[in-house]
Amino acid sequence: MSESSSTAQHPSTTPSRAQRRQARGARWRHSTVELAAVFLAVATADLIANVVVHGHDGPVLLFASALALLATAVFHAWWAHRHPHGAPPPTPEAEAAAEAGPPAETRLWRLRTTVSDAPGSLATVCAALAVLRVSIISLQTHPLPEGTVDEFLLRAPRDLPRAGLTEAVALAGGREIWTDPADAHDLVDVPTHVLGLATRTALDTAELPVALRQLFGRLTVRHFPRRPGEEPAPSLAGHLMRLPVPGGGLIELSRPHLPFTPTEFARAKALVDLDGVLGPRVPKVADRLRSPAGAELTVRRAVPQDRAAALAMHHRCSTETLRRRYHGPVADADRYLAHLLDPRHGQTLAVETADGELVALAHLLWDDDSAELAVLVEDAWQRRGLGVDLLRRMAALAAEAGVATVYAVTQAGNTALIGAMQRLTIPLDYQVEDGTLVITAHLAGAAGRLPSPWPSLPGRP
Repeated sequence: MSESSSTAQHPSTTPSRAQRRQARGARWRHSTVELAAVFLAVATADLIANVVVHGHDGPVLLFASALALLATAVFHAWWAHRHPHGAPPPTPEAEAAAEAGPPAETRLWRLRTTVSDAPGSLATVCAALAVLRVSIISLQTHPLPEGTVDEFLLRAPRDLPRAGLTEAVALAGGREIWTDPADAHDLVDVPTHVLGLATRTALDTAELPVALRQLFGRLTVRHFPRRPGEEPAPSLAGHLMRLPVPGGGLIELSRPHLPFTPTEFARAKALVDLDGVLGPRVPKVADRLRSPAGAELTVRRAVPQDRAAALAMHHRCSTETLRRRYHGPVADADRYLAHLLDPRHGQTLAVETADGELVALAHLLWDDDSAELAVLVEDAWQRRGLGVDLLRRMAALAAEAGVATVYAVTQAGNTALIGAMQRLTIPLDYQVEDGTLVITAHLAGAAGRLPSPWPSLPGRP
Protein backbone atom coordinates (compact mmCIF):
# COMPACT_ATOMS: atom_id res chain seq x y z
CA MET A 1 0.00 0.00 0.00
CA SER A 2 2.83 2.36 0.85
CA GLU A 3 4.50 1.74 -2.50
CA SER A 4 1.38 2.53 -4.49
CA SER A 5 0.83 5.65 -2.39
CA SER A 6 4.37 6.78 -3.01
CA THR A 7 3.96 6.19 -6.73
CA ALA A 8 0.81 8.24 -6.82
CA GLN A 9 2.46 11.14 -5.09
CA HIS A 10 5.66 11.00 -7.21
CA PRO A 11 4.82 10.09 -10.83
CA SER A 12 7.60 8.53 -12.90
CA THR A 13 9.58 10.77 -15.26
CA THR A 14 11.55 9.97 -18.42
CA PRO A 15 15.18 9.09 -17.56
CA SER A 16 17.84 11.51 -18.76
CA ARG A 17 20.65 10.65 -21.21
CA ALA A 18 23.17 10.35 -18.37
CA GLN A 19 20.87 7.99 -16.49
CA ARG A 20 20.45 5.79 -19.60
CA ARG A 21 24.21 5.75 -20.12
CA GLN A 22 24.78 4.76 -16.50
CA ALA A 23 22.17 1.97 -16.74
CA ARG A 24 23.84 0.56 -19.89
CA GLY A 25 27.22 0.59 -18.15
CA ALA A 26 25.79 -1.27 -15.14
CA ARG A 27 24.28 -3.95 -17.45
CA TRP A 28 27.59 -4.45 -19.27
CA ARG A 29 29.49 -4.81 -15.97
CA HIS A 30 26.92 -7.31 -14.70
CA SER A 31 27.11 -9.36 -17.91
CA THR A 32 30.93 -9.35 -17.82
CA VAL A 33 31.00 -10.66 -14.23
CA GLU A 34 28.52 -13.43 -15.08
CA LEU A 35 30.54 -14.48 -18.13
CA ALA A 36 33.77 -14.58 -16.10
CA ALA A 37 32.06 -16.70 -13.44
CA VAL A 38 30.87 -19.16 -16.08
CA PHE A 39 34.39 -19.54 -17.57
CA LEU A 40 35.87 -20.01 -14.09
CA ALA A 41 33.30 -22.70 -13.22
CA VAL A 42 33.92 -24.55 -16.52
CA ALA A 43 37.68 -24.46 -16.04
CA THR A 44 37.43 -25.72 -12.45
CA ALA A 45 35.09 -28.57 -13.47
CA ASP A 46 37.45 -29.57 -16.32
CA LEU A 47 40.46 -29.60 -13.97
CA ILE A 48 38.68 -31.79 -11.41
CA ALA A 49 37.48 -34.18 -14.14
CA ASN A 50 41.02 -34.59 -15.51
CA VAL A 51 42.43 -35.28 -12.04
CA VAL A 52 39.74 -37.85 -11.25
CA VAL A 53 39.92 -39.66 -14.62
CA HIS A 54 43.63 -39.57 -15.39
CA GLY A 55 45.17 -39.26 -11.94
CA HIS A 56 46.48 -42.18 -9.87
CA ASP A 57 44.39 -41.21 -6.83
CA GLY A 58 41.28 -40.08 -8.70
CA PRO A 59 38.73 -42.29 -6.89
CA VAL A 60 40.27 -41.48 -3.51
CA LEU A 61 40.12 -37.75 -4.25
CA LEU A 62 36.49 -38.02 -5.34
CA PHE A 63 35.55 -39.94 -2.18
CA ALA A 64 37.42 -37.46 0.06
CA SER A 65 35.65 -34.53 -1.62
CA ALA A 66 32.28 -36.16 -0.96
CA LEU A 67 33.15 -36.70 2.71
CA ALA A 68 34.33 -33.09 3.06
CA LEU A 69 31.12 -31.80 1.49
CA LEU A 70 28.99 -33.98 3.81
CA ALA A 71 30.94 -32.88 6.91
CA THR A 72 30.53 -29.21 5.92
CA ALA A 73 26.77 -29.62 5.53
CA VAL A 74 26.45 -31.37 8.94
CA PHE A 75 28.53 -28.66 10.67
CA HIS A 76 26.48 -25.89 9.08
CA ALA A 77 23.22 -27.48 10.24
CA TRP A 78 24.56 -27.91 13.79
CA TRP A 79 25.85 -24.33 13.96
CA ALA A 80 22.58 -22.87 12.65
CA HIS A 81 20.66 -24.86 15.28
CA ARG A 82 22.90 -23.70 18.17
CA HIS A 83 23.18 -20.06 17.00
CA PRO A 84 19.93 -19.00 15.34
CA HIS A 85 19.98 -15.62 13.58
CA GLY A 86 16.26 -15.15 13.18
CA ALA A 87 13.23 -15.17 15.39
CA PRO A 88 12.42 -18.51 16.99
CA PRO A 89 9.64 -20.43 15.30
CA PRO A 90 6.23 -19.98 16.89
CA THR A 91 5.40 -22.52 19.55
CA PRO A 92 2.10 -24.41 19.49
CA GLU A 93 0.99 -22.30 22.48
CA ALA A 94 1.73 -19.07 20.61
CA GLU A 95 -0.13 -20.30 17.53
CA ALA A 96 -3.12 -21.25 19.68
CA ALA A 97 -3.10 -17.84 21.35
CA ALA A 98 -3.01 -16.12 17.96
CA GLU A 99 -5.94 -18.16 16.72
CA ALA A 100 -7.94 -17.36 19.88
CA GLY A 101 -7.86 -13.63 19.09
CA PRO A 102 -7.63 -10.70 21.52
CA PRO A 103 -9.15 -11.08 25.00
CA ALA A 104 -12.49 -9.45 25.73
CA GLU A 105 -11.33 -7.41 28.77
CA THR A 106 -7.85 -5.96 28.94
CA ARG A 107 -5.68 -3.63 31.00
CA LEU A 108 -2.52 -1.67 30.25
CA TRP A 109 0.87 -2.41 31.76
CA ARG A 110 4.27 -0.81 31.60
CA LEU A 111 7.06 -3.39 31.72
CA ARG A 112 10.81 -2.93 31.73
CA THR A 113 13.36 -5.70 31.59
CA THR A 114 17.02 -6.19 30.79
CA VAL A 115 17.91 -8.78 28.13
CA SER A 116 21.22 -10.00 26.76
CA ASP A 117 22.53 -8.23 23.68
CA ALA A 118 22.26 -11.29 21.46
CA PRO A 119 20.24 -12.00 18.31
CA GLY A 120 16.82 -13.44 19.14
CA SER A 121 16.71 -12.43 22.83
CA LEU A 122 14.00 -9.82 22.27
CA ALA A 123 12.08 -12.17 20.00
CA THR A 124 12.04 -14.78 22.77
CA VAL A 125 10.46 -12.31 25.19
CA CYS A 126 7.88 -11.29 22.57
CA ALA A 127 7.00 -14.93 21.95
CA ALA A 128 6.48 -15.49 25.69
CA LEU A 129 4.13 -12.50 25.81
CA ALA A 130 2.22 -13.81 22.80
CA VAL A 131 1.55 -17.08 24.62
CA LEU A 132 -0.22 -15.05 27.35
CA ARG A 133 -2.24 -13.18 24.68
CA VAL A 134 -0.44 -9.96 25.54
CA SER A 135 -0.23 -7.31 22.80
CA ILE A 136 2.81 -5.03 22.51
CA ILE A 137 1.61 -1.47 21.89
CA SER A 138 5.00 0.25 21.94
CA LEU A 139 8.63 -0.58 22.64
CA GLN A 140 11.64 1.50 23.63
CA THR A 141 15.21 0.22 23.79
CA HIS A 142 17.88 1.62 26.11
CA PRO A 143 21.36 0.34 25.14
CA LEU A 144 23.72 -0.52 27.99
CA PRO A 145 27.42 -1.45 27.96
CA GLU A 146 26.32 -5.03 28.64
CA GLY A 147 22.81 -5.92 27.50
CA THR A 148 19.80 -3.83 26.57
CA VAL A 149 16.90 -2.46 28.60
CA ASP A 150 13.59 -2.97 26.78
CA GLU A 151 10.59 -0.95 27.93
CA PHE A 152 7.16 -2.14 26.77
CA LEU A 153 3.66 -0.72 26.87
CA LEU A 154 1.43 -3.80 26.94
CA ARG A 155 -2.26 -4.60 26.62
CA ALA A 156 -2.86 -7.77 28.63
CA PRO A 157 -5.92 -9.79 29.63
CA ARG A 158 -7.51 -8.31 32.74
CA ASP A 159 -7.32 -11.63 34.57
CA LEU A 160 -3.54 -11.94 34.00
CA PRO A 161 -1.84 -11.19 37.37
CA ARG A 162 1.31 -9.12 37.67
CA ALA A 163 3.21 -12.16 38.99
CA GLY A 164 2.24 -14.22 35.93
CA LEU A 165 3.47 -11.51 33.57
CA THR A 166 6.77 -11.18 35.46
CA GLU A 167 7.32 -14.94 35.56
CA ALA A 168 6.79 -15.33 31.81
CA VAL A 169 9.33 -12.64 31.01
CA ALA A 170 11.83 -14.12 33.47
CA LEU A 171 11.52 -17.57 31.90
CA ALA A 172 12.13 -15.97 28.49
CA GLY A 173 15.49 -14.60 29.64
CA GLY A 174 14.52 -11.23 31.07
CA ARG A 175 16.09 -9.97 34.30
CA GLU A 176 15.65 -6.93 36.55
CA ILE A 177 11.96 -6.93 35.63
CA TRP A 178 9.75 -3.99 36.63
CA THR A 179 6.01 -3.68 36.01
CA ASP A 180 3.53 -0.92 36.74
CA PRO A 181 -0.12 -0.36 35.75
CA ALA A 182 -0.54 2.13 32.89
CA ASP A 183 -3.44 4.26 31.68
CA ALA A 184 -4.58 6.06 28.55
CA HIS A 185 -2.03 8.87 29.08
CA ASP A 186 0.77 6.37 28.39
CA LEU A 187 -0.57 5.72 24.88
CA VAL A 188 1.10 8.90 23.61
CA ASP A 189 4.26 7.97 21.71
CA VAL A 190 7.55 8.96 23.29
CA PRO A 191 8.70 11.61 20.75
CA THR A 192 5.35 13.43 21.00
CA HIS A 193 5.45 13.23 24.81
CA VAL A 194 9.00 14.60 25.01
CA LEU A 195 8.24 17.42 22.58
CA GLY A 196 5.18 18.39 24.64
CA LEU A 197 7.24 18.52 27.82
CA ALA A 198 9.93 20.56 26.08
CA THR A 199 7.26 23.03 24.93
CA ARG A 200 5.92 23.42 28.47
CA THR A 201 9.44 23.89 29.82
CA ALA A 202 10.20 26.50 27.16
CA LEU A 203 7.11 28.49 28.16
CA ASP A 204 7.58 28.43 31.93
CA THR A 205 10.62 27.99 34.19
CA ALA A 206 8.39 26.49 36.89
CA GLU A 207 7.53 23.58 34.59
CA LEU A 208 11.02 22.00 34.64
CA PRO A 209 10.52 19.85 37.80
CA VAL A 210 7.03 18.90 36.57
CA ALA A 211 8.38 17.93 33.13
CA LEU A 212 11.11 15.75 34.68
CA ARG A 213 8.55 14.02 36.89
CA GLN A 214 6.18 13.36 33.97
CA LEU A 215 9.07 12.11 31.85
CA PHE A 216 10.34 9.52 34.33
CA GLY A 217 7.28 8.69 36.44
CA ARG A 218 7.46 8.45 40.22
CA LEU A 219 10.66 10.04 41.44
CA THR A 220 11.94 12.61 43.90
CA VAL A 221 13.18 15.97 42.59
CA ARG A 222 15.38 18.06 44.87
CA HIS A 223 17.02 21.41 44.20
CA PHE A 224 20.25 22.34 45.98
CA PRO A 225 21.78 25.85 45.94
CA ARG A 226 25.32 26.39 44.81
CA ARG A 227 28.03 25.99 47.41
CA PRO A 228 30.89 28.48 47.43
CA GLY A 229 33.85 27.26 45.39
CA GLU A 230 31.97 24.25 44.01
CA GLU A 231 31.30 23.62 40.33
CA PRO A 232 28.72 20.80 40.06
CA ALA A 233 29.02 18.40 37.16
CA PRO A 234 26.38 16.12 35.64
CA SER A 235 26.52 12.57 36.94
CA LEU A 236 24.59 9.31 36.76
CA ALA A 237 24.90 6.56 39.36
CA GLY A 238 22.18 3.92 39.21
CA HIS A 239 19.10 5.28 40.95
CA LEU A 240 20.53 8.81 41.32
CA MET A 241 20.98 11.52 38.71
CA ARG A 242 22.49 14.97 39.29
CA LEU A 243 22.30 17.84 36.82
CA PRO A 244 23.66 21.39 37.24
CA VAL A 245 21.21 24.22 36.58
CA PRO A 246 21.79 27.89 35.68
CA GLY A 247 23.11 29.94 38.56
CA GLY A 248 25.27 27.13 39.89
CA GLY A 249 22.57 25.10 41.62
CA LEU A 250 21.98 21.39 41.28
CA ILE A 251 18.90 19.29 40.52
CA GLU A 252 18.95 15.79 41.99
CA LEU A 253 16.62 13.09 40.68
CA SER A 254 16.22 9.86 42.63
CA ARG A 255 14.10 6.85 41.72
CA PRO A 256 14.71 4.03 44.21
CA HIS A 257 12.44 1.49 42.52
CA LEU A 258 14.06 1.76 39.06
CA PRO A 259 17.61 2.70 37.98
CA PHE A 260 18.12 5.37 35.35
CA THR A 261 19.58 4.45 31.96
CA PRO A 262 22.07 6.49 29.90
CA THR A 263 19.23 7.23 27.46
CA GLU A 264 17.10 8.73 30.26
CA PHE A 265 20.10 10.70 31.50
CA ALA A 266 20.54 12.22 28.04
CA ARG A 267 16.84 13.19 27.90
CA ALA A 268 16.95 14.86 31.32
CA LYS A 269 20.13 16.73 30.47
CA ALA A 270 18.57 18.00 27.24
CA LEU A 271 15.59 19.44 29.16
CA VAL A 272 17.83 21.08 31.76
CA ASP A 273 20.10 22.50 29.04
CA LEU A 274 17.03 23.92 27.26
CA ASP A 275 15.96 25.59 30.50
CA GLY A 276 19.42 27.09 30.93
CA VAL A 277 19.59 28.45 27.38
CA LEU A 278 16.18 30.16 27.65
CA GLY A 279 16.81 31.67 31.10
CA PRO A 280 14.13 32.61 33.69
CA ARG A 281 10.72 33.10 32.07
CA VAL A 282 7.13 33.37 33.27
CA PRO A 283 4.17 33.22 30.88
CA LYS A 284 2.07 36.35 30.64
CA VAL A 285 -1.29 34.99 31.72
CA ALA A 286 -3.96 36.96 33.55
CA ASP A 287 -7.64 36.91 34.44
CA ARG A 288 -10.04 39.61 35.55
CA LEU A 289 -11.79 39.50 38.93
CA ARG A 290 -14.60 41.66 40.28
CA SER A 291 -14.77 41.91 44.04
CA PRO A 292 -18.12 42.20 45.88
CA ALA A 293 -17.38 45.91 46.39
CA GLY A 294 -17.11 46.39 42.62
CA ALA A 295 -13.32 46.88 42.46
CA GLU A 296 -11.55 45.67 39.30
CA LEU A 297 -8.80 43.19 40.13
CA THR A 298 -6.36 41.19 37.99
CA VAL A 299 -4.98 37.75 38.81
CA ARG A 300 -1.67 37.01 37.09
CA ARG A 301 1.58 35.12 37.47
CA ALA A 302 4.01 36.94 39.73
CA VAL A 303 7.61 37.56 38.66
CA PRO A 304 10.78 38.36 40.64
CA GLN A 305 10.34 42.01 39.69
CA ASP A 306 7.22 42.10 41.93
CA ARG A 307 9.35 41.94 45.07
CA ALA A 308 9.04 45.67 45.83
CA ALA A 309 5.24 45.59 45.50
CA ALA A 310 5.11 42.41 47.62
CA LEU A 311 7.21 44.10 50.34
CA ALA A 312 4.82 47.04 50.32
CA MET A 313 1.91 44.63 50.81
CA HIS A 314 3.77 43.03 53.73
CA HIS A 315 4.05 46.43 55.39
CA ARG A 316 0.27 46.96 55.05
CA CYS A 317 -0.53 43.56 56.60
CA SER A 318 -1.05 43.13 60.33
CA THR A 319 1.35 41.17 62.49
CA GLU A 320 -1.24 38.42 63.02
CA THR A 321 -1.80 38.01 59.26
CA LEU A 322 1.92 37.63 58.59
CA ARG A 323 2.33 35.22 61.51
CA ARG A 324 -0.44 32.95 60.21
CA ARG A 325 1.13 32.93 56.77
CA TYR A 326 4.81 32.40 57.63
CA HIS A 327 4.54 30.48 60.95
CA GLY A 328 7.52 32.29 62.42
CA PRO A 329 9.00 35.64 63.38
CA VAL A 330 7.30 38.41 61.42
CA ALA A 331 10.65 40.18 60.95
CA ASP A 332 11.81 37.28 58.72
CA ALA A 333 8.82 37.50 56.35
CA ASP A 334 10.47 39.95 53.93
CA ARG A 335 13.49 37.77 53.24
CA TYR A 336 11.29 34.84 52.15
CA LEU A 337 10.05 36.73 49.11
CA ALA A 338 13.14 36.24 46.91
CA HIS A 339 12.72 32.48 47.20
CA LEU A 340 8.94 32.52 46.81
CA LEU A 341 9.01 34.70 43.69
CA ASP A 342 11.70 32.58 41.97
CA PRO A 343 9.86 30.56 39.28
CA ARG A 344 12.34 27.69 39.63
CA HIS A 345 10.75 26.72 42.94
CA GLY A 346 7.11 26.83 41.86
CA GLN A 347 4.36 29.15 40.72
CA THR A 348 3.16 32.33 42.41
CA LEU A 349 -0.08 34.15 41.66
CA ALA A 350 -0.59 37.84 42.44
CA VAL A 351 -3.83 39.80 42.74
CA GLU A 352 -3.31 43.36 41.53
CA THR A 353 -5.53 46.43 41.75
CA ALA A 354 -6.05 48.94 38.97
CA ASP A 355 -3.47 51.16 40.71
CA GLY A 356 -0.78 48.46 40.48
CA GLU A 357 -0.82 47.48 44.17
CA LEU A 358 -0.61 43.81 45.17
CA VAL A 359 -3.32 42.81 47.63
CA ALA A 360 -2.86 39.01 47.66
CA LEU A 361 -0.20 36.38 46.90
CA ALA A 362 -0.59 32.63 46.50
CA HIS A 363 2.27 30.15 46.19
CA LEU A 364 2.39 26.64 44.73
CA LEU A 365 5.76 25.15 45.79
CA TRP A 366 6.89 21.78 44.40
CA ASP A 367 7.72 19.27 47.14
CA ASP A 368 8.84 15.92 45.69
CA ASP A 369 5.66 14.28 44.34
CA SER A 370 3.38 16.74 46.13
CA ALA A 371 3.08 20.54 46.38
CA GLU A 372 2.52 23.06 49.15
CA LEU A 373 -0.19 25.71 48.95
CA ALA A 374 0.13 29.05 50.76
CA VAL A 375 -2.02 32.18 50.54
CA LEU A 376 -1.57 35.69 51.91
CA VAL A 377 -4.39 38.26 51.60
CA GLU A 378 -3.98 41.81 52.81
CA ASP A 379 -6.21 42.61 55.82
CA ALA A 380 -8.30 45.20 53.99
CA TRP A 381 -9.15 42.65 51.26
CA GLN A 382 -9.96 39.63 53.40
CA ARG A 383 -13.40 37.95 53.40
CA ARG A 384 -14.03 38.90 49.77
CA GLY A 385 -13.46 35.47 48.24
CA LEU A 386 -9.89 36.12 47.07
CA GLY A 387 -8.40 33.28 49.13
CA VAL A 388 -10.85 30.68 47.81
CA ASP A 389 -10.35 31.82 44.22
CA LEU A 390 -6.56 31.60 44.53
CA LEU A 391 -6.71 28.16 46.18
CA ARG A 392 -8.90 26.82 43.39
CA ARG A 393 -6.54 28.13 40.73
CA MET A 394 -3.54 26.66 42.53
CA ALA A 395 -5.22 23.28 42.94
CA ALA A 396 -6.11 23.30 39.23
CA LEU A 397 -2.50 24.13 38.29
CA ALA A 398 -1.26 21.28 40.49
CA ALA A 399 -3.74 18.81 38.96
CA GLU A 400 -2.69 19.93 35.49
CA ALA A 401 0.94 19.27 36.44
CA GLY A 402 0.10 15.71 37.48
CA VAL A 403 0.54 16.26 41.22
CA ALA A 404 -1.60 13.83 43.22
CA THR A 405 -1.85 15.82 46.46
CA VAL A 406 -1.41 19.39 47.67
CA TYR A 407 -1.18 20.47 51.28
CA ALA A 408 -1.38 23.64 53.36
CA VAL A 409 0.38 24.18 56.69
CA THR A 410 -1.20 26.57 59.16
CA GLN A 411 -2.13 27.05 62.79
CA ALA A 412 -4.92 24.93 64.19
CA GLY A 413 -6.97 28.06 64.92
CA ASN A 414 -6.82 29.47 61.37
CA THR A 415 -10.51 29.00 60.60
CA ALA A 416 -10.35 31.20 57.50
CA LEU A 417 -7.90 28.90 55.69
CA ILE A 418 -9.70 25.76 56.91
CA GLY A 419 -13.00 27.07 55.53
CA ALA A 420 -11.39 28.08 52.22
CA MET A 421 -9.88 24.60 51.77
CA GLN A 422 -13.23 22.98 52.52
CA ARG A 423 -14.87 25.08 49.80
CA LEU A 424 -12.67 23.36 47.22
CA THR A 425 -15.15 20.41 47.44
CA ILE A 426 -12.40 17.81 47.10
CA PRO A 427 -11.33 15.12 49.63
CA LEU A 428 -9.29 16.51 52.54
CA ASP A 429 -7.16 14.96 55.29
CA TYR A 430 -6.30 16.73 58.53
CA GLN A 431 -3.26 16.15 60.72
CA VAL A 432 -2.58 18.16 63.88
CA GLU A 433 0.72 18.09 65.75
CA ASP A 434 1.88 20.55 68.41
CA GLY A 435 -0.69 23.14 67.34
CA THR A 436 0.29 22.94 63.64
CA LEU A 437 -2.41 21.81 61.22
CA VAL A 438 -1.57 20.14 57.87
CA ILE A 439 -4.50 19.96 55.44
CA THR A 440 -3.92 17.60 52.51
CA ALA A 441 -6.16 17.76 49.43
CA HIS A 442 -6.37 14.72 47.12
CA LEU A 443 -6.59 15.79 43.48
CA ALA A 444 -7.20 12.38 41.87
CA GLY A 445 -10.45 12.62 39.95
CA ALA A 446 -11.00 16.22 41.08
CA ALA A 447 -9.87 17.95 37.88
CA GLY A 448 -13.45 18.16 36.61
CA ARG A 449 -14.54 20.02 39.76
CA LEU A 450 -11.76 22.61 39.52
CA PRO A 451 -11.99 25.59 37.17
CA SER A 452 -9.44 26.20 34.45
CA PRO A 453 -6.77 28.47 35.98
CA TRP A 454 -6.30 30.48 32.77
CA PRO A 455 -7.70 30.84 29.28
CA SER A 456 -6.10 28.48 26.75
CA LEU A 457 -2.32 28.59 26.93
CA PRO A 458 -0.17 27.08 24.11
CA GLY A 459 1.60 23.87 25.04
CA ARG A 460 -0.86 22.80 27.72
CA PRO A 461 -3.28 19.91 27.39
